[in-house]
Amino acid sequence: MSAILRRVRETSLLASVLAVAACSTGPATPTVPGTGPTSYVPSSGPAAPPPSPSDALSPAVLPGWNDEDHLAAFHAYLDGCGAARDAAARGVCGQAKTMAATTSVTPSSARAFFEANFSAVPAVAADGRPGLLTAYFAPEYPARRVPDDEFSAPVLPKPADPRGAGDRAMVESNARPDQALAWMRAEDLFFLQIQGSGYLTFEDGSRARAAYAADNGRPFVGIARPMARQGLLPENGTSGDAIRAWLAEHRGYEAQTVMALNPRYIFFRLDPDDDGHPAGAAGVPLTERRAVAVDPSQWRYGELVWLDADGGNLRGATASYRGLAMALDTGSAIRGPVRADLYMGRGDAAGAEAGTVRHPLHMWRLVPKG
Repeated sequence: MSAILRRVRETSLLASVLAVAACSTGPATPTVPGTGPTSYVPSSGPAAPPPSPSDALSPAVLPGWNDEDHLAAFHAYLDGCGAARDAAARGVCGQAKTMAATTSVTPSSARAFFEANFSAVPAVAADGRPGLLTAYFAPEYPARRVPDDEFSAPVLPKPADPRGAGDRAMVESNARPDQALAWMRAEDLFFLQIQGSGYLTFEDGSRARAAYAADNGRPFVGIARPMARQGLLPENGTSGDAIRAWLAEHRGYEAQTVMALNPRYIFFRLDPDDDGHPAGAAGVPLTERRAVAVDPSQWRYGELVWLDADGGNLRGATASYRGLAMALDTGSAIRGPVRADLYMGRGDAAGAEAGTVRHPLHMWRLVPKG
């Protein structure tokens, strides 16, 4: 990711992120009731193998297609399709922009646009099994312009040689207070670095976006399992909330020692907060509940995708997630053709729901016709 929601996203479910660097991004906190069918957006990168035409379907037969909010999906498509690079996708994007500029788009005409211009091709894992949907969000934290006993962790800018800065412990020991962009609680900064970017609110009410600027090149190491092994937390009590609470209660040398188990360190820059959403790796602002990160070796930026993730009897799941989404972001733990990380938005409510998303997933690539 980048000046964007680089969201190191070493994992997806924040508890899992902390435990094994593997899947979501929001803390495993209380759930937020679902509100019916919702949609998302996948991320991408290099070209994936071309789909087999024999597998192509009309979008009209996709599970849940009749329940989709096609007009909302059309607007999300307009926001993200400019990231597409291949000629066919750019051509359809241009048609959508012309349609939006010259007509009053309705739910029916939006649906007709998708059905007329795209074929749906299933994404299939090598083992043929369902994939995994997780979710992430843009966190919001309090910060200070000057340090105090509580807000003692500096938000550091990108150094001249980020990869030569050393591991987390070395970066922190060499930090110069006069270079700090802001000051945060140490545990909040640690979680901000897991997300990769977020929003800061200062004591005077002013706000800024802490955007990913660089990293030290060290691998992400989850701290949940080591904390359980050391008896700092119970084996079944290593949620994101539990880890944050322990770090806060042991702020100082003890917490620093534990956080140093993860050698990866993220440097930031501060941008104005425009009350919008961060951009994904495609350089396009993410649309809440319509943007996902996917494996860049399997998807291209600006691709349109259909997600079908049934919560079923999953413990803590509050909704099933089904709908159209755009590929606009990436994540180091998001791997495979049937794997997506859904952007839920910013703030605590988005984080609470993100922490409940770990759903079996089916995906379809919507391929431009012609």
